[in-house]
Amino acid sequence: MTAKDSKTESKTARATVAPRAGGDGGVAEHAGRAVQQGIADSLGALGTVETQIAALVRRTIADTIGTGGVAAAELTTVIEHVARGALAASEQVGTGMALSVRGVAKGIVAGVHDVGGDVVVAGFDTMRALVRVGATLGADVGMVARHALAGLLEAAGDIGADAGRLGKRGVEGAIEAAGEIGNMAVNTVRDVLVGAAASVGQTIGAALPQEGAHGAHGGQDSGKGRHH
Repeated sequence: MTAKDSKTESKTARATVAPRAGGDGGVAEHAGRAVQQGIADSLGALGTVETQIAALVRRTIADTIGTGGVAAAELTTVIEHVARGALAASEQVGTGMALSVRGVAKGIVAGVHDVGGDVVVAGFDTMRALVRVGATLGADVGMVARHALAGLLEAAGDIGADAGRLGKRGVEGAIEAAGEIGNMAVNTVRDVLVGAAASVGQTIGAALPQEGAHGAHGGQDSGKGRHH
């Protein structure tokens, strides 16, 4: 390639990469549109991942417990194992803990609802299981609790459940699990859930322990919720 050819190719490349629409900011606008579209595509893909996780968990829960229902202890065990498997998979393939937590929470509650189970009890067990499993995987328990609560409340809207009751029992489950970890975890989960509850307008503050309290609320009456 001659020097003349090289200069010509360089000019052509600059013109292709950085077109100037008459100096009117076309390059900047093009860059902005490209970033906007790229982010929109990425977020859309992430939303699809969460939806797929929720759908898979929903089917699995419904198929496992069946229309005949299971005892409370069995349901707790199923939820624990489903949560553990889903979050371990998210770590393995790198889909992101937040997406998995929300999808799992939504899927469990919806699956229990599909077979006529008690979604309020399921909310308690789901939050407790997700916080426990998240802690064993080294995740931020506050982040796990926040996204799990969001998943519960989204599921409540989808299936027509009482979001206030479901959210309150879910918070109790998260606090119980945090109490098993330690005071710092309780404080972290409590602070995160206070903000999360306020952001969605849910009245679940009564389920949150005061500063320094462990608040093991959930285990004694986890079977008392109504069927939805």
